Formats: sequence, structure tokens, C-alpha cells
Amino acid sequence: MEDLARPEESMRRKIPISLVTIRKARLFDIPYIMEIERLSFREKYPRGLFLTFMEANPETFLVAEYNGKVVGYVMGYLKPDMEGHIMSIAVHPDYRGNGIGKALMVAVIDRLFKRGARWIGLEVRVSNERAINLYKKLGFKIVKRIISYYSDGEDAYYMILRPEDWERVRMA
Repeated sequence: MEDLARPEESMRRKIPISLVTIRKARLFDIPYIMEIERLSFREKYPRGLFLTFMEANPETFLVAEYNGKVVGYVMGYLKPDMEGHIMSIAVHPDYRGNGIGKALMVAVIDRLFKRGARWIGLEVRVSNERAINLYKKLGFKIVKRIISYYSDGEDAYYMILRPEDWERVRMA
């Protein structure tokens, strides 16, 4: 979960979040999701992983759609121990800064807690301050640093969100 492509502010499209739809990912969304992945991450997931994930987790693999175009996605799932987990989230660089990432996170968090998650965890590069700040605003807390988590040797923070912290955020 990193922010590789950072277009100039003038290239970004300002759009009203009210015109963005969050919905379940569909098979025909995969090429758009993969393009967002390519523009966002150093380490990219293969097409087969997206297809498998979609089949296994249809309720928590979500996309953000604006004007008929997929502009972001989030992949969440429920582990057997009832830990919710955010596997990946990304927004197309041209559409960052519009609240789309937050909207995707809110949607997947709500779905995971409704499905019985005891808490929700995620890993994030320690250098990805933008994502870390978003997660903290949503109630996530850093619980540990994972040394050399990424293939390039960068550490990750493991962050968790407990239901009671989510309720506080939702009430604020």
C-alpha cells in the first residue's frame, strides 16, 4: 500500500465524492484494477490473484466507480480466526485527493465488521505517511513494525482497528 505515482496537482481531477459509487468488483473490472495496481505499487499482484480473490471474497472486493470508470479498489477478507484483513487498496493517481480511498475503506470496514470480524488488520510501508494518516483517522493503531516486510527490504507497520475504535470514529 504505497503511493508511487504522484501526478502534479494540476493533473488531478477534482470530483465530488457524491458522484462516486462503491460497489462489488466484477470480472470486467480486472483490467482497470490491474492498471491502478501498476500505477500505484512497486510490487504488483498477478491477474490470477485478483480473479481468485474475487471468487473467494465477493462481498469485500470493492471498486470505486466514477462516470462509468473504475478509479479505485480495495480488497478485504475475513481470516478463519475472524480477523478482518485489508490486503490492498489503491486509487488511480489522477483521482487521488478526492476522498475515494477513505470511502473504499469505510465500505470495506463496515462489511468486515458486519461479517463478524473481531478486528481488522493491515500492513503499510513505514514510508507511506499519506496512507498511515488516513488509517489513523479511521481509528487504526500501529501495533508493531515488521522488519523487511517488502521485497525491497522496507519495513511495514502492522495496524489494527478494533470495533470500539471504529464506533468512536463513526460517531465523531
